[in-house]
Amino acid sequence: MLRIAQKFLAPVQSLSLSLALCFGAATATASTVSPDAAESARKLWYEGIASGYHALASQAETLNKVAEAYCQTPATATRDSVTQAWKDAFLAWQSVRFVDFGPAELGNRAWQFQFWPDAKNLIGRKASSLLNQDDNVSPKVVAQAGVAAQGFPMVEYLLFDETVNRSENALPAEKTCQLLTSVTQTIRANSRDLNTEWVKFKPHYLETAQYTDGTILGAMNTLEILENRRLAAPMGLSGTKKRSIYRADAWRSGTSLATIEATLTGLKNIFLPAFSDLLKEAGDKDLANRINAQFNETLEHFPDVNKPLAELLTDDSAFYALQSLYVDISQLVTLINDQAAVKLGVVRRFNSSDGD
Repeated sequence: MLRIAQKFLAPVQSLSLSLALCFGAATATASTVSPDAAESARKLWYEGIASGYHALASQAETLNKVAEAYCQTPATATRDSVTQAWKDAFLAWQSVRFVDFGPAELGNRAWQFQFWPDAKNLIGRKASSLLNQDDNVSPKVVAQAGVAAQGFPMVEYLLFDETVNRSENALPAEKTCQLLTSVTQTIRANSRDLNTEWVKFKPHYLETAQYTDGTILGAMNTLEILENRRLAAPMGLSGTKKRSIYRADAWRSGTSLATIEATLTGLKNIFLPAFSDLLKEAGDKDLANRINAQFNETLEHFPDVNKPLAELLTDDSAFYALQSLYVDISQLVTLINDQAAVKLGVVRRFNSSDGD
């Protein structure tokens, strides 16, 4: 039976309220590992997340620069540069996507970076509205349009949507360039703010014991979303039981597999080292080794990320690679969410499931 995918946390207005919401049902880790071990884990996580946020801010800066350069002097080469810069920045976001607490969850910030799932094509509708209005499209207008207009999926839409690219609004149309540069400015600003606020958040994160469980819960939540929403749903293993590329994220650009790989790589590089230390501290070196081996095996046998997910969904022989990936990730969920969480005494949030 498939595990139930979880919703992204609702935005909150203060870190104190955030802490109460996130960790009210998750305070048990300190009973299975020493306070010193938990603090050491948080120090490692802090540095890893800081590095990830710095990379995101740097890539977002590049994305905005090349988007503005393209719109000033349109050419195939500069268009390709925008596409590559978008992908690099988007994958940088994927590597820290598991951090669903602290500065990342305030003010709908995670949704500002990536509005997904988008079952009602709100991104397309927002783009159409903004491109067809009489006024210029500025960052202020984008901010007023809501989270669906502000992040990486909107840039993806402008670059890759077939309908847009066949229309008079195709880049480098003036209004479309206004929207492109305004969205990339928004991503740049949000990335800078996230990076800066994480630095300021350091004492609170390191000194608050509940963030040990909170960080683990973020990784658990991300793995379940990956298993159930990003893979099982488009594969037809849940819901309508029909394969559908439109249920995947980043389907327009054909980068769904690359985003999954980036998420797993981020978890392996940022989350796993300290998590393994906690398991060893709790007396289960074998489980820590098995989780490390499963991460390595999953990434070593990962399908070709340059292939659009749609190709693997429509070709039965290629679909086998997706099935193998799903099994590998399901095994990670079992090892981390079921076995390791129990070993460390991490209790699930009572409101973590959306009931689907």
